[in-house]
Amino acid sequence: MALGYEIRHCSDRKGKGLFATKDFLENEVIFEEKPLVSCQFAWNETYGYLACHHCMRPMEDTEENIRRLTNNPNIVLPFPELCPVNKSLHRYCDQCGVGFCSDSCKQQSWAQYHEYLCFGTHPVLKNLYEAWKTMHYPPETASVMLIARMIAIIEQAQDKDSAISAFLEFAHGTTEERDGSILKFLGEQFFEKFECLRLLMLDIFQTCHAQSLVTEDGLKTLFAIAGRNSQGIGTSVFSIWVKNVEKFEMTEERRNEINEFIDNIYLGMDRHVGCFLNNEGSGLYQLERCINHSCLPNASSTFPYGDFTLALVAKTPISAGEEICISYLDECELERSKHSRNKHLREYYLFECECEKCLKQSDEPDVTSEEETDSDMDEE
Repeated sequence: MALGYEIRHCSDRKGKGLFATKDFLENEVIFEEKPLVSCQFAWNETYGYLACHHCMRPMEDTEENIRRLTNNPNIVLPFPELCPVNKSLHRYCDQCGVGFCSDSCKQQSWAQYHEYLCFGTHPVLKNLYEAWKTMHYPPETASVMLIARMIAIIEQAQDKDSAISAFLEFAHGTTEERDGSILKFLGEQFFEKFECLRLLMLDIFQTCHAQSLVTEDGLKTLFAIAGRNSQGIGTSVFSIWVKNVEKFEMTEERRNEINEFIDNIYLGMDRHVGCFLNNEGSGLYQLERCINHSCLPNASSTFPYGDFTLALVAKTPISAGEEICISYLDECELERSKHSRNKHLREYYLFECECEKCLKQSDEPDVTSEEETDSDMDEE
């Protein structure tokens, strides 16, 4: 069966890209894939977002979730049978107690990296975990534990050299570009803390096959890979419940009651936790990494199963031969000026966009959206 897409060389500037080999309809799934490595953000976990240690599937039920996020212990969830969480399937690590949504995830985690990274058998890991939290307060965009899992996956792999090669395929760019990617991962204010993290890593991985990756140069490469290529992952048990309710048959009167209940829940969440609604983390995806950015994206990365499985979905009809592009910017950033968008892309992704939207706006003044707003206020 034809895949419907292929990786091609675009240009010396863009390198590889993903191209459609058949027509895709709007909202059609182009492909699905699981990450090579992923993990939940440290503070996200600390603040009570109970999730599978492996696939990030939520482990608190919908009622528990909305009570916590609204700070209202008296909420009673209608249609509790539509909650996707099955606690009877949950399993826990015998050594450190971390939770898994299923026995399958527990076994996969142990086989891939958790044997090496179990807090119960390797307590020194907590030093790295806590050090990271002192550097990065919410909202997080990365986690040093992603780097630790990369090394542990290599160490536990049967073919360790192939495992190293799989991660190094994500590496590209000059030393200057690498340093820019590390800045994105660590944050400029914590760049000088790199050596502290490296020494903690060295303490954990004292003797390992991937010893070259725990050197200063090797670890910088891993940080750069994660900084430039990691994809944010967000899951929400409440949003899955909402989608299940939307498909459920009920009277119009009952539908109006449920819609009002949902609206009130979101209002309560907004008052108590603001934008911190989801279980969040990041991961590296081998196929998605080949997709280039556009400020007019024709596809988007989604997480329809409430776990780390990524589905690339067409935002618009895509014709055979057309390049498939996503946005590296969020919706708010896409609405800003060309100069603001490209300032962000230069700082964090080390390129300037030449998509159709940017070319049409090439005559715009070279000022950011903030500078434009300040100028308007000065005129007033």
